[in-house]
Amino acid sequence: PPTEFCGGWLCFFSALIMIGMVTIVIGDAAELLGCVLGVPAGVTAITLVAVGTSVPDTFASRTAAQADPYADNSIGNVTGSNSVNVFLGLGLPWMIQAIYWQFVAKCEPGDSWSLLYPVQAQGNPTGAFVVQAGALSTTVMTFTACAVVCLSVLYARRRMLGGELGGDKPLAYATAGFFVTLWVIYLVVSIVLGDS
Repeated sequence: PPTEFCGGWLCFFSALIMIGMVTIVIGDAAELLGCVLGVPAGVTAITLVAVGTSVPDTFASRTAAQADPYADNSIGNVTGSNSVNVFLGLGLPWMIQAIYWQFVAKCEPGDSWSLLYPVQAQGNPTGAFVVQAGALSTTVMTFTACAVVCLSVLYARRRMLGGELGGDKPLAYATAGFFVTLWVIYLVVSIVLGDS
């Protein structure tokens, strides 16, 4: 709907619903592709799903960078989008599940939940919301290190060149190549160390 309706809120919530539906389709398609190819779910999540959900952000950041004399909007879009993914995308479902397990779900010794989580069942015989961390610490530490390096490069570009983006073409391409290399490093370290 046009932004003139309901002060733009109808357009905003319609866009959120559409983004949610597209995300569901991308997630399911990536899960099916990973299953068919025999790719572990964690690898599928940090490659196919991440790329599929980040491509719209890439175009939005590009548009913001072209329309704005400064890179603040495009970088704010990237960091804001990832913050929403982490804090809302993980936090909201986990909060709902934690509330459900606290007030609704009940388990008994010997049922499927207690057999699946025997260590947690000892301390919580009626059940609890459990999220196995797996390789989460490895991927978070790798991501954090790459993010710090990336932000340091952006800061250095601002101090030395007067801006985060653009400038001399060879240097701009070198910076872009370096950022892609950081992403590849993140993927390789997360996949190799995450499976060990």
